[in-house]
Amino acid sequence: MTGSRRHFFLGPLFAAAVPSGGFGSVPSLRALGYKPYYDKLNVAAIGCGGQGGTDLNEAGRTENIVALCDVDLDRGAANIKKYEKAPLYRDFRVMLDKEGKNIDACTIAIPDFMHAAAALECMRRGKHVYLEKPLARTPWECRLLREAAAKYKVATQMGNQGFSHECNRVAAEIVWSGAIGDVTEAHISVTPGTHPTGLQQQPPEASVPKDLDWDAWLGIAPMRPFSSYYVPYNWRGFYDFGTGQIGNWATHTAGPVHTALQLGAPTSVESVTQTNPSKLTFPDRATIRLDFPARGGMPAVKVFYHDSSRTSDPDVYRVPGMESETILPPVDNLAEKGRPTSRGRAGGGHKGKQPAAGTKRQGAGGAGVPVFGADRGGAAPGLLTGNGAVFIGTKGIMATSSRGEGVWLLPAARWAEYVLPPPLLTRSPGHMLDWIRACKGGDASCSDFSVSSPYAEWLALAAIAFRVPGKLSWDGAAGRFTNSPEANKHVRPATRAGRELKL
Repeated sequence: MTGSRRHFFLGPLFAAAVPSGGFGSVPSLRALGYKPYYDKLNVAAIGCGGQGGTDLNEAGRTENIVALCDVDLDRGAANIKKYEKAPLYRDFRVMLDKEGKNIDACTIAIPDFMHAAAALECMRRGKHVYLEKPLARTPWECRLLREAAAKYKVATQMGNQGFSHECNRVAAEIVWSGAIGDVTEAHISVTPGTHPTGLQQQPPEASVPKDLDWDAWLGIAPMRPFSSYYVPYNWRGFYDFGTGQIGNWATHTAGPVHTALQLGAPTSVESVTQTNPSKLTFPDRATIRLDFPARGGMPAVKVFYHDSSRTSDPDVYRVPGMESETILPPVDNLAEKGRPTSRGRAGGGHKGKQPAAGTKRQGAGGAGVPVFGADRGGAAPGLLTGNGAVFIGTKGIMATSSRGEGVWLLPAARWAEYVLPPPLLTRSPGHMLDWIRACKGGDASCSDFSVSSPYAEWLALAAIAFRVPGKLSWDGAAGRFTNSPEANKHVRPATRAGRELKL
C-alpha cells in the first residue's frame, strides 16, 4: 500500500494523535485555525452563483456564512440576497484584508484560471480552502497549491464530489482484490460540453454588463476586450480561461481510474486524434493518451481520454468482447449488492444525474451567444460514450459511471453473480462535511490537496496535449517537458504585472 493511499482513505490511523474534541481543543493547534467540532466555522464564499452557490449553500447547512465575494452580481444574485447580512465584496483580496479576522475558511468556485490565485491568497492568510475542480488550469499551479497547503498547514478539499461516493471506493476495492487482474489499459470518456469548441477567430467584442466587474473577472490574466462569449459559463472552452471538458467532467470520470490505479505522474502525453482543432478553444472532440510507469505492484498502464465521445464518431472506443453489453452502469447501483446509497454532497444522496441526450444547458451561452454541445450522442451497446470509465484487466473488465457514482463488472452475467470484496477504505460523511471535519482537526479530507494536486496535474498535462502535437515526454520530478519548448510555455500561466503567483 502506497503512502498516498494511506493518507487518502486511512486517516483514522492517526486518530490516536487527535484529541477527542478535535485539534481545536488544544490551544496551540487552535492558534493554527482549527476549531472544536462543536464550534461553527466562519465561512466566506468566493463565487456565489452556479457551482459557487451550491458550495456556499452546502457549507451554510452546518456553518456560519460571514462574507461573500463575486465579480458578477447578476450571476450570484439569489445567494447574495439569501445571505444579505454577510458583507459583499467584488475583490477577494479586499474581502480577506477587511474580514480576515472573522473568517476561518473559504469556498472557491470561480473560473479555472483564477483558482490558484484565490486559493493562494486564502491559504497565505491561514484560511482553510474548499476549491472547486479542476483545482487549477496549469500543472505548475496544481503543484504550487499543494506546496502552499503544506506550508500554511490548512485543511483543503477539491470539489470533485465523486471521491466521497461509495462506488468510487468499491471500484478501487474491486481492482485491489485482483478480480480483474492487472490493469494495463484504461479509457475515460466524457460527453460533449456546452461551451465553445473549435472557434477559428476571436469572439466579438461587446459592452460590459453593468453588474459585471470585468477587470476583477480577469484577475491575474492580461487585460483583453470583453466578449459575451466568455460569461457566465463559456469561458470554460477557451484555453486561456478554462480546461474544457477535462475540468468540467473528466475531473469526475477519471477519479476512479486515478484512485484504483494509484496514478502519479505520467511519462508522456500525446494527442491521438482531434476534430476541428483551434488555437483559441478546445476542439470539437479528441482522444488523448497518457502513459504511466509501473507503481509498486501495479504494471505500467496506458490511459486514453476520449473527449466529447459520441456513438456516431468513427473513433469511438469499442470495448473488446462486449459488443452486446451496456457499458456504463447506472449511478447508485450497489443497493442490489447490499451497499447503501453514498453521499457525494453534504446532507444527502447525490444522484449524479446527467443531461439527457440532446438537451441544452440553460443560460450557458449568455445574451446573443449560441449554446454549444447540444448533440450528446446517446449510448449504444459495446461503445464507451457518456461520462464514465472502463478498466481493461488481464482477468476481466470493470466500468464506472458519472462522478464514480456507479460501478459494475462486464459482462452483466459476471456482475450478477459477483460478491463485493469487504470494505477496506474509510467512508465519507459527504464531500463538504468531509472538508468541514478536516477544518475542525479531523482526518484529512479525501481530496486534500496532497491527493488531488498530483491528480489535477496529470489532467492539466492532458489539456496541454490539445495545444501541442506529438508525443510529449514529461519529467515529473522537474515539472517540465523534456522534448518540447512549445509545450513548456503552457506549464505555468501568463499573469499581468503585480499579480504573479508565489508562496
